[in-house]
Amino acid sequence: MKRTFLLFLLALIGCSSTRLVSNWKNPDIVLFHAYKVLIVGMAPSEEARVAFESRMQKEFEKRGIESVRSLDLFDVEFTASARSDEEILRVEQQLLDKDFDAILFNKVVGSQDKHTFRKKIKGINQLFQTFSDDYKGHQDIYYDEDYYDGFTVYHAETSLFCICVDKEMELIWRGAIDITDPTNMEKTINDYVKLVILAMEEQDLIFYKGSKNEVTGL
Repeated sequence: MKRTFLLFLLALIGCSSTRLVSNWKNPDIVLFHAYKVLIVGMAPSEEARVAFESRMQKEFEKRGIESVRSLDLFDVEFTASARSDEEILRVEQQLLDKDFDAILFNKVVGSQDKHTFRKKIKGINQLFQTFSDDYKGHQDIYYDEDYYDGFTVYHAETSLFCICVDKEMELIWRGAIDITDPTNMEKTINDYVKLVILAMEEQDLIFYKGSKNEVTGL
């Protein structure tokens, strides 16, 4: 049933600027619910980052789930240059101390056109299992002006990490999404957020339909 719905979802969104390319869920997780989520939109453009994180936060608010934008948590200096494993781990501990349950981590990892594929794409098929590895592997998006080339199809990823006591922030879900010729930022962000919410809802991750008696976490 879930596979059928996902195929329907792909067809439904196919006419939009966004398309779900692949969808992975931790096989040890059945349901996952979070009460406080950090939303991270990793982007070199502050305007795009503000627009995305604010739009995603509205979806959490509609469902009565507390969320915080990374813009309101990370200071400017933190995203201005590369951070070490130790610095990122300190941030993870701060999130745990502040009662966060999860991180929804969004980023554009590369680009291509319909004729040429450049190797600028970093780790597009690599499944990062921890937030620390994922963040460190892509943090130059914030400050490297040459990270992207001007192609028409952008490859994005949204990853859901659990913030768990006495454990690394392990990957719960990952969706790979293609964004085609994004000429209107507002429409592109709306389409992207809608697609992520629908995919997570179908996988019973934070957003889910019906009443569930048992919630499984890492």
